[in-house]
Order: sequence, then C-alpha cells, then structure tokens
Amino acid sequence: MQLIYGAMQNSKGKWLYLVILSLVWGSSFILIKKSLIGLTPIQLGALRTLFAAVFLFLIGFRSMKTIVASDWKWVAISAFLGTFIPAFLFAFAETEIDSGVTSVLNSMTPLVTLILGALIFSIQFNRNQLIGVIVGLIGCLALILEGASVNPGQNYWYALLVLCASLCYALNVNIIKKHMQHISPMAIANGNFLILVIPALIVLIFSGFFKSTVIMSQKVQTSLVYIAILAIVGTGIAKVLFNKLVQISTPVFATSVTYTIPIVALCWGLLDNEVFTFNQGLASLVIILGVYLSNRKNNKN
Repeated sequence: MQLIYGAMQNSKGKWLYLVILSLVWGSSFILIKKSLIGLTPIQLGALRTLFAAVFLFLIGFRSMKTIVASDWKWVAISAFLGTFIPAFLFAFAETEIDSGVTSVLNSMTPLVTLILGALIFSIQFNRNQLIGVIVGLIGCLALILEGASVNPGQNYWYALLVLCASLCYALNVNIIKKHMQHISPMAIANGNFLILVIPALIVLIFSGFFKSTVIMSQKVQTSLVYIAILAIVGTGIAKVLFNKLVQISTPVFATSVTYTIPIVALCWGLLDNEVFTFNQGLASLVIILGVYLSNRKNNKN
C-alpha cells in the first residue's frame, strides 16, 4: 500500500511541478529581454549564475555534504550543460530574436531529449515518437522562416543558439536521470552552482561590468532588478524543482514543461508589443503537436 501511495503522490506531484515551472520559466524570457536593456549577454549570463548561486547557498549549502566524490564529475557536467552554457546562449539569442519566438523554439527540447535518449542513453524509440520528431522539426523550420520574413531586421541565424541550448538541456536531463537519481534535488542544484561560481566570476570581471561608468548607469541598475528576479526564481528555485521533476517522472515528461512555457512567454511578449503572426502561431502549434506525439508513450509514466 505504501508503494502504491507513493506512486500516486509522484503522479500528482509531477503535474504540480510542471505547472509551476511553466509559469516561472515562461516569464524568464521577458526578464532576459528586459535585463539586456542595460547589460551585455555576457554580463547577463554571469550575473544570473552568481545571483542564483548566492540564493541557493543561503538555503541549502549543507545539502552538498551528501554528494560523494564519485558523483562530482556528473554534478559538474550537469552544471555546465543545464545552467551555465544555456544562460549565455539565450542571452545572445534574444539580442536578435523576440522573447516569445525564443520560448517556442525552446519547446524543441523534448524532441532533442528523445533523440539523444535513444542514441546515447539506450531509451526506447518507437515509430510514433519518430513521427513526432519529424513534425516538430518541420514546425521549427517553418517558425524560423516565417520569423525571418516578418522581422527582416532580426538575424534568425541566432535561432541556432536556442537549439544548441535545447541540446544542452536534453543532455542534462538524461544525465540526471541516469547518474544522479540518488542525490537530492537541492544538493544537485547547490553542487551545480558551487562548480560555476568561479567561472561566472571570471567571465563577469573580464566583461567590464565593474567599471564605475557601467555600475552607476540607471539602465544597469534597473536591469539588475530583473536579473535578480530571473536568477532567484527562474534559475535558483526552478533548478531545484526541475531536478525533482526529473527524478519523479521521465526525461521526456520533465522537458515537456515546454508545452506551456510558450503560452506564458508569448503573452508577456504581446504585452511588450512583440509581433507574432498567425503563420507563426500555426508553426508553433506544429511544434507542440510534434512534442505531443513524441511524448504520448510516456504520458502513463
């Protein structure tokens, strides 16, 4: 009975985590956009990491004592793939692409997760899931081409940066699922940021952020407010929640948080006067359809 109760709790819990993460991460794209008003992409990525690290250390630094020496290599790999590299990739992408479109492109993550899971981590791959991947890729290409047509002043080659971030996320969730099931989500998150503090600080120093003319700028100070919210809620708290979601569900279910992230992000984008056409909406639905098809097998897990 206890095992059955535990399974029910996980089944209900994973949907709650999914909803919260959708709201949090869906708001992250507009926060990135607002942070870029006064910060460079390099500064944004570094500050996002450092702010989140300070917050997590305050609430869970002691949790790292449960990480044994042999686990640290996976914690380090997870840190760079799941946090550090994507933080910079998204920041650079949003210098050229609207926040709403970026969020939709990010919804390719479950498809990439599925492909990597099959090729590298020996996760089963069936025909319906293959169809889902193909449909999703078609939608992704259509969205990029339509976006380039509607916004000729934007460089849609930067969409590749979002896809690279999706690749990083896909590798990360499979690594967490396969190698870090026994580590608490809080310990993983704190371990990740312990690894990243020095690299992020070095990047920030060489970015020119500490020049007095930069720090004293009103735009920079306003951006710091946005980046603090992004780091604490969108990176720090969300990191712990996501690690837990991966552990109580499957990698593909965990990354299916990207079903609803675009809805939240597009609402923020439209409120910020971003342009999103009917054809872009159709392309987005094709991507979501592809993600749905690829995830059908896992919905019972």
